[in-house]
Amino acid sequence: MEKIAFKMKLKPGMSAEYKRRHDAIWPELITLLRENGVSDYSIFLDEETDTLFAVQYLAGHSSQELGKEAIVQQWWDYMYDIMEVHADHSPVSVSLKKVFHLD
Repeated sequence: MEKIAFKMKLKPGMSAEYKRRHDAIWPELITLLRENGVSDYSIFLDEETDTLFAVQYLAGHSSQELGKEAIVQQWWDYMYDIMEVHADHSPVSVSLKKVFHLD
């Protein structure tokens, strides 16, 4: 199992809306993530910069491959107006390098 971290960016003033939408995340999206080996997935917010920091465990598939799934694309369409996104509405995501670990 691999632990990955990445960052994304919210548009200014959108943190409450981002949280509201995630508080009501679609059950079918949760099912897809779990079925594809995503677990212990957390997203944190730096309120000073509107930067999101995400960390998840991943077993099996690359989480990038999930972007081919219709439900993921629908979620992107739902979220694009409050985040920095690419032309296909996928979030701009930057992988982060682990520089320290403590068990």
